[in-house]
Amino acid sequence: MQVVLGLGGNLGDPLRTLVEARARISGWAAVLAASRMLRTAPVGPVEQPPFVNAALLIDAGCGPCELLGLCQELEAAAGRDRVREARWGPRALDIDLLVARDVVHRGPLLELPHPRFHERAFGLVPAAEVAGEWRHPLLGRTLAALAADALRVDPAAVAAVLADGRWRP
Repeated sequence: MQVVLGLGGNLGDPLRTLVEARARISGWAAVLAASRMLRTAPVGPVEQPPFVNAALLIDAGCGPCELLGLCQELEAAAGRDRVREARWGPRALDIDLLVARDVVHRGPLLELPHPRFHERAFGLVPAAEVAGEWRHPLLGRTLAALAADALRVDPAAVAAVLADGRWRP
């Protein structure tokens, strides 16, 4: 199953954290493409530093629920505590399953595509870099078109492109 993962973080050294997460992901999935790393504004009411966000297009070789478990293990290894953290609060690592081509999955632990993915430039812009021609399975529009719309609504949502050669060699 091909999936676009959204990765982000704003605690510690997010560049290093994302590079390490990509390396671990490549141990159990084929990484087909990587977006640029982007500095983005945080979402929500909690005062916090900007995020670093990126996307990976992977071939997971497993189903969505198993993939979610693998991603949550990586988050926990990076110090994420889902029980204690504030909703939309700061975190060292957040990994979301954003979209899996034409897969629609509704379950108690996971929804695909991500239910707010189409509204958020911090996920759409990097996702469009790795799978811009994919169509959102519920909206029927390409990820590239959705990302362009999100940037028109909020041009400052993606503030800077960050370089780290270990991320996109």
